Amino acid sequence: MEGGLRETAILHAPFFVTAPGETDILFTMVVWFVVLAVFGLGALYLSLHSLPERMAHHANHTQIQLISILTLLALFTHNNLFWLAALVIAVVQVPDFYSPIQSIADSVKAMARKKGVINDSDGSSNSVTQEASKDV
Repeated sequence: MEGGLRETAILHAPFFVTAPGETDILFTMVVWFVVLAVFGLGALYLSLHSLPERMAHHANHTQIQLISILTLLALFTHNNLFWLAALVIAVVQVPDFYSPIQSIADSVKAMARKKGVINDSDGSSNSVTQEASKDV
């Protein structure tokens, strides 16, 4: 009776129960799954980590070196604040303040040349106080 029960139990055993000396199929599948999952998650992590740098590179951002340094610091220190700062810098475009101010300065200089306050030869201004005293 005991031999018949054992034979019946072996016939109804699940697929992952292996006989002695045979290859464990479930263990092999789990090992392959874990190895592929580790490599896949690592690739996802690294591609997500380089997101600010890729965004800055595609937008021809002026501060790409700062963004690259911040992403590397975040990668090596595991400090998410550096990555967040790099992402914010990559997304936000800093307005150009220099060009309008330079245009205003050039316009004021042209107006001063018209009035004769600035000589064209040396670019220096005559005595502005003398001009102001003439007006008073």
